[in-house]
Amino acid sequence: MTASYTFDVFASLDGFGSFDGGDWGGYWGKQGPEFLDHRLAQYREEQRMVLGATTFRDFVQLLGPGAEDAVVTDPINHRMRTMPTTVVSTTLEGPLDWPDATLVHGDAVDVVARLKEESDVPLRSHGSLSMNRALMAAGLVDRVQLTVFPVITGKTGVDPVFRGAADFDLELLESRTFDGRTQELVYRPTLHG
Repeated sequence: MTASYTFDVFASLDGFGSFDGGDWGGYWGKQGPEFLDHRLAQYREEQRMVLGATTFRDFVQLLGPGAEDAVVTDPINHRMRTMPTTVVSTTLEGPLDWPDATLVHGDAVDVVARLKEESDVPLRSHGSLSMNRALMAAGLVDRVQLTVFPVITGKTGVDPVFRGAADFDLELLESRTFDGRTQELVYRPTLHG
């Protein structure tokens, strides 16, 4: 049986995955109780996180040793930090300072193809933009879960989520609105052409 793989990503309305500068704060300051409850419920499910090296480094900086207690003890952050994680890298060296993390050297396409065949639980990747664009092009992403926050980050936006991606047709599987403002869109991607 092949495990499902979800590319879970946040974006501003104009398609940026993060921001540099400004006073937005986490979730662009637009999180609400419905959204946070939903995220926690999703991450409580048994699954394996798959991260690329850049996103893993960001996670360690935000949630690793030395992070503020309030950040680390937040239920969603705590769950993300403690769930089984595979880090795919050609540059990182172990051991990793992260609970229940396994470092796998190699090409992400090969590693994730093997994980999909071997895993007994669904796979989920949060962020890891370039890795997930490559996995989409290889046909390994079953679901793209795009959460769109109600902001336009024209001046401060960085990391366009789909910059450099191949062309895809998207089948809408689910859509939800949280707290009257934040959209979650879940698609099945198919390489176009």
